[in-house]
Amino acid sequence: MATAAQPMVPNNLESFWMPFTANRQFKAKPRLLVDAKDMHYTTHDGRKVMDGMAGLWCVNAGHGRKEIIEAVQRQVAKLDFAPSFQMGHPAPFELAARLTALLPGDLDHAFFTNSGSESVDTALKIALAYHRVRGEGGRFRLIGRERGYHGVGFGGISVGGMVANRKQFGTLLTGVDHIRHTHDLEHNAFSRGEPAWGAHLADDLQRLVELHDPATIAACIVEPVAGSTGVLPPPKGYLKRLREICDRHGILLIFDEVITGFGRLGAPFAAEYFGVVPDIMTCAKGLTNATVPMGAVFVRKGIYDAFMSGPDNMVELFHGYTYSAHPLAAAAGLTALDIYQREGLFTRGKELAGHFEDAAHGLKGLPNVIDVRNLGLMAAVELAPRPGKPTARAYEIFLRCYEEGLLTRYVGETLTFSPPLIVEKKHIDEMFGTMARVIKAVA
Repeated sequence: MATAAQPMVPNNLESFWMPFTANRQFKAKPRLLVDAKDMHYTTHDGRKVMDGMAGLWCVNAGHGRKEIIEAVQRQVAKLDFAPSFQMGHPAPFELAARLTALLPGDLDHAFFTNSGSESVDTALKIALAYHRVRGEGGRFRLIGRERGYHGVGFGGISVGGMVANRKQFGTLLTGVDHIRHTHDLEHNAFSRGEPAWGAHLADDLQRLVELHDPATIAACIVEPVAGSTGVLPPPKGYLKRLREICDRHGILLIFDEVITGFGRLGAPFAAEYFGVVPDIMTCAKGLTNATVPMGAVFVRKGIYDAFMSGPDNMVELFHGYTYSAHPLAAAAGLTALDIYQREGLFTRGKELAGHFEDAAHGLKGLPNVIDVRNLGLMAAVELAPRPGKPTARAYEIFLRCYEEGLLTRYVGETLTFSPPLIVEKKHIDEMFGTMARVIKAVA
């Protein structure tokens, strides 16, 4: 049996088909994390590794938070599971009220899911159903964006625009189109924060409106800051122009805030940061500090009210999950909110953004660095590819950083940073210092 001094190391790695992983490479030289506290993981061989990614953009309050652990323990001892179909328990009602109190505008109802992928598919279904209950069932089209990431459900990969996530899975959903992405190195390389150039790219939605007829379009979904594709902050004014076009044509605007929610930009949600209120918003990840899986979809009052018609005994939305509003997840979510608010973590990103930005852009001028991008406590460094070996340089830097005691994330030719919001300036300096050393060492 494993002990604290002798952590469990499996002797057979073969049976687990790992997600989004080069399985053969990993199993030849595994990277196993066995413990975590605050800003660091501990590996199976006893090394400390700084978490430069908040796990996977999700451990916003740092690892091993005692209050959350104890809240989950109390909840599982009292009520391990309760169905949310035609039944309820108190915690998700309190959680929904506290969450919607943080939101701008009239985003005042929450539908609980178990992940960001489920949140996106739920949001898309709500959008389609909303138009139908209003008598506009001809609005069936969904508009995503190139290089967008919206999880891995069929709805999410259909409106998503990352080619590798789509190409293996056939025709996906019909009636989906995509606006252009905003990444343009010619105009925006090494921008600090929101790029000055590119607001006009939002007008690509108007092009699709004219192509398809606005009466056929149900919703447009975007990440306020595209995260998984390599941190693409929106150009100044871009999101407001999307909002204006959607308003003009009766299209619902969906913000996917699975990454940007819960303080990543220095505000509770990106909608507040950018001053743009979507009709529907998705979240997950930081909702429970990743202690128990949970997601949510927030909708504006008018959307919820549109469903509340017909006989009282009729189900208004035929959608949900066995584990929607799970008691353990709700307990974790409530306690995570306590921590975020008590420790000022919703705004900490704003306080540290300048130092974080300077440290990230300190990588400019290093070998093969062709761009650095940042907003709040999100950053990315983009590399020139090796001739004939796409992604090889970024992957090697990712591995070398891990060996040097830093967990970052790579996608394509880009390495990303998204540390826990408890990060201190010394951690920021160490993260980007390690990255600088590794970039110089890797040809």
